[in-house]
Amino acid sequence: MKIFSGIQPTGALHIGNYLGMLKQSVELQKEGGCIYCVVDLHAMTIPYDPKQMQKNILDVTICYLAAGIDPAKSILFIQSKVPEHTELAWILNTVTPIGDLMRMTQYKDKSNQFKEEIGAGLLNYPVLMAADILLYKTQVVPVGKDQEQHVELARTIARKFNKKFGQTFIEPKVKLAKEGAKIMSLTNPKKKMSKSIPAGCLYLFDEPEVIRKKIMSSVTDLEKQVKYDLIKKPGISNLLTIYSLFSGKPIKDIEKKFKDQGYAKFKEKLADLLIKELEPLRKKRKELLSRQVYIEEILEQGARKAKTIAQETIAEVKKKTGLI
Repeated sequence: MKIFSGIQPTGALHIGNYLGMLKQSVELQKEGGCIYCVVDLHAMTIPYDPKQMQKNILDVTICYLAAGIDPAKSILFIQSKVPEHTELAWILNTVTPIGDLMRMTQYKDKSNQFKEEIGAGLLNYPVLMAADILLYKTQVVPVGKDQEQHVELARTIARKFNKKFGQTFIEPKVKLAKEGAKIMSLTNPKKKMSKSIPAGCLYLFDEPEVIRKKIMSSVTDLEKQVKYDLIKKPGISNLLTIYSLFSGKPIKDIEKKFKDQGYAKFKEKLADLLIKELEPLRKKRKELLSRQVYIEEILEQGARKAKTIAQETIAEVKKKTGLI
């Protein structure tokens, strides 16, 4: 099975990214045929600091490797190192209705958020994403709910291209990320956890004392009963979700365990659990930070492997479209 997944290098990843995407990516390696990409070109579609780009690329690569992505089993590379991505994106632009792009929810949200700073790249973001996916004849794309619409558009683009130029691309299937995609902010449990709001975010490599401080100060309600209720108790419900996902225990069992113990005791034990579970990732990261040459070799080897596949697809596409 061919699987493609990408992460933007836009800053430190948090536990929601890990539970929803990274952990699932590691599990998918068992299927074989996995391609993981640091999508740096996508990161350029909103305002960013060019001086931070290379650091962010390194950070995301380390996150992949620390989480358990094995370069011996999967392909790991940087998007911009394989120019066939942008070449195919341009060709796919010619069969993509502009109305479909303007209807994309993420385009509307981000263009409102950044207003005058937004360029045409944001509008065309889903076409580049379609190229990322279709270039490798991908069958399954693991994504969060916010990217599902983009994968559906990739299916539409594949269908339109196939109809116009002959069967070329597989229509990829969506594999929605697990519950990690629903991890909410620690300071505002009605909003998703976001790396752009540090106080409400548990970063993957936060130090133990930082984890404890953030959990102990997380927003809850005035009651003291550890019970899951998204409407009345969104804060404690979010913490229960985090506990469940890291412990592997059902929420009902956790509720029983902490019945009549109060929020402070529950938060203390949750902090202990997170510190313990994230420690192997912190250790692996420290090791990898001292092995930059090794990381560069992995990315170069990955780019070579990806390019071999990409060139075959581009040759087929060019032949069918009359470019060669």
